[in-house]
Amino acid sequence: MDKELHYGSDYKFIPATSVGSGVGTEVLPDLYCYTVQIVNIVLVGRDKDNFVLVDAGMPGSAEKIIAAVEERFGENSRPKAIVLTHGHFDHVGAVIELVKHWNVPVFAHELEFPYLTGQESYPEPDPTVEGGMVAKMSPLFPNEPIDIGSALEILPKDGTVRYMPGFRWIHTPGHTPGHVAFFREEDRALIAGDAFVTVKQEYLYKVMTKEQEISGPPRYLTTDWQSAKESVMKLEALKPKIAVTGHGLPMSGENLSQSLEQLVRDFDRIAKPDYGKYVDKNLH
Repeated sequence: MDKELHYGSDYKFIPATSVGSGVGTEVLPDLYCYTVQIVNIVLVGRDKDNFVLVDAGMPGSAEKIIAAVEERFGENSRPKAIVLTHGHFDHVGAVIELVKHWNVPVFAHELEFPYLTGQESYPEPDPTVEGGMVAKMSPLFPNEPIDIGSALEILPKDGTVRYMPGFRWIHTPGHTPGHVAFFREEDRALIAGDAFVTVKQEYLYKVMTKEQEISGPPRYLTTDWQSAKESVMKLEALKPKIAVTGHGLPMSGENLSQSLEQLVRDFDRIAKPDYGKYVDKNLH
């Protein structure tokens, strides 16, 4: 299997980090958020023999992720699977090393498969989009498809998530075609990926300080703003009580509900950029 797995030729360490890097937060007894540089991974489960990893961090972060897993669950512990919200570089940055280390499957939505099997690159990031320094830096980010070949499995068609009892996956396109979020009705816990985030991801100062502010998906990599808006509306309608997002701090309670309501109400002002090459073609 190893020979089939490879990153794109542009994969490299990105020297961007936040004050929260290396910090883990127990959001719920079975929901643990850990920040790798500027992105979050999530450990779902409370039993060392039955947990999953959601997303796979930044390029070069495998050792940190393995250390975080072992700190949480004990030496030589490993997840049942890796489940991806989507395939952007900062969410699959260590996936190959982790698959080789743990020998576990990777689940993703079938619409992400072209970007995870070496067939197709995502659209180029847009450095011209309204936003700050991170948007300007975006052409430096890895964009070629990775190939995780035989490790890859499709999320079940019925909406369930293997090894994540109680959770269902929800298709939330816009940021990418096959982006998904995960929701558990029992306690209204939401793993949102980049469908919305709790930091203005385009602005370097806010990324570095993790200044909490609800926002739509990262602008420089979002190509379909109409679908992105509809996805946020879909998630807000679930009335989540707690949300872990791909970037920024977890959010809960009234702060979450009011912020999500405002994001839906004022999406065009809060989330959608005023200009950019992916803006004008949709969501007028």
